[in-house]
Amino acid sequence: MRRPFVYSRVEGIRSPTGVECEGWLISVGGTPREIMSHSPEFTYRRLLDAAAMAKRLGAQIMGLGAFTKVVGDAGVTVARRAPLPITTGNSYSASGALWAAHDALLRLGLTPPPQGRERVKFKAMVVGATGAIGAACSRLLVRAAEEVTLVSPETAKLLALKESILQETPDAKVVLSAQADTHIAAMDMIVTATSAAGKRVLDIMKVKPGCVITDVARPLDLQPEDVAKRPDVLVIESGEIQLPGEVKMKNIGLPKGVAYACLAETIVLALEGRFENFTVGRAIEWKKVREIYQLGLKHGMKLAAISGVNGVFTDEDFARVRELALAARGREAAPAAAPTRPTGRRKVPAGNGAKPRAGVVKAGTTAVPVRPRRKAVSRAASAT
Repeated sequence: MRRPFVYSRVEGIRSPTGVECEGWLISVGGTPREIMSHSPEFTYRRLLDAAAMAKRLGAQIMGLGAFTKVVGDAGVTVARRAPLPITTGNSYSASGALWAAHDALLRLGLTPPPQGRERVKFKAMVVGATGAIGAACSRLLVRAAEEVTLVSPETAKLLALKESILQETPDAKVVLSAQADTHIAAMDMIVTATSAAGKRVLDIMKVKPGCVITDVARPLDLQPEDVAKRPDVLVIESGEIQLPGEVKMKNIGLPKGVAYACLAETIVLALEGRFENFTVGRAIEWKKVREIYQLGLKHGMKLAAISGVNGVFTDEDFARVRELALAARGREAAPAAAPTRPTGRRKVPAGNGAKPRAGVVKAGTTAVPVRPRRKAVSRAASAT
């Protein structure tokens, strides 16, 4: 593995409030597989080297990108030992994932539209529910969906999560499962947020036609060859964020001016002047998920075009998935043709049955330091 190095400078970010910020993308120099082959302490040292580099460059806060934020204690140790504030970006990742999934669900038009403040009549599943992003998504989804299934092999953590959710949202309907495939055929929305690093987490062939799957995991939980098997299912790669202003930075595998939500969280905090350890550890507070979403809107952040393993989804793509899903549902609901018999018996109805994206240079190895920049007199005051 290489030592940390600056991959790109980031300039041109400008909030509607008039505040600007600049920063750097720093690679810690390894793939997720390389990172996992070492102890957490090894990765901590790499991230602390990156933090020291960021501090020297003048950054006032640093974000942990992609896979670096799930190693060890998810930023707690790094935040305690770093010379500047740290955030994992997981609050905005959770917000962006549900933002994109909700938008995609509405655009497909296969579920009843929301009526006032009532829960929307759809069933959702979170795979990897006991992880940091998964738990935050679960806490938010129970407020919107009529039923949410939480999936994790960690039984004790799953029970504790359910108890905590019901304390916050007593009327929530929560189902627990050790495996996704047990309940997957009934789901309208699935969020995958595991740290499986390429291991199979669900059988896409069992998914309901027209289901929206949001893959928040990095590396991705669903491989392109699996996604290709189900053209009647919409698989999106979480919610990327369109940054405000005329953004200049090197290619990170996304359209111009678009950033991963974890990176965008660091930028939002810099624009707001919130130089603090905002999201660290695995217990993400849903209040912070809501707060970062609202701060993002304040500073001009927008949900970017929804993307999948083959790029941005067009209106035609949504229409095609909807058409294929309706056709598949029709076939499942139609009675199976029975052999013709001279007795004239009635027919018996049948039963109802990317390449992985890189963070910066190499997948999952991004540290993102950012400092704010204001015009005229304010600029010098914020350059430390």
